[in-house]
Amino acid sequence: MNESGNRYPAPTEDEDNQPMLAAWREGRLVLPACERCGRTFFYPRPICPHCWSDALTWRNTSGEGTVESFAIVRRPNDPAFLDDVPIVLAEVMLKEGVAMLARIVNVEANTVECGMKLRLVPSDLAVRYPLPTFCPHN
Repeated sequence: MNESGNRYPAPTEDEDNQPMLAAWREGRLVLPACERCGRTFFYPRPICPHCWSDALTWRNTSGEGTVESFAIVRRPNDPAFLDDVPIVLAEVMLKEGVAMLARIVNVEANTVECGMKLRLVPSDLAVRYPLPTFCPHN
């Protein structure tokens, strides 16, 4: 929900992403991991993108990472985001070596740079955002 009380669009929940979304509602980030090759990956899907095994489990992450690349969104495609412009959308490299797309909040858009250290927003703030969201970490 944004500051004006408008609800953000909800992600479509299915059997592939349900554990990740449920953990996020608790302020945690879990990602699928392959029991065969041992690799963790994003985005959730029914088979490992590295070895094609369907023997998957879920792993907790540290919730820390760095900005690999980013874009500043000035024209969102949903009105719920209008109060939030500019929005920083980034490719985040997690400490676990997994890249994911996520939003960065609580930062001036013009101060974001590649290599910036990030952490998940605090769990009490996570409930505001429908998907894993990061903030700067000093």
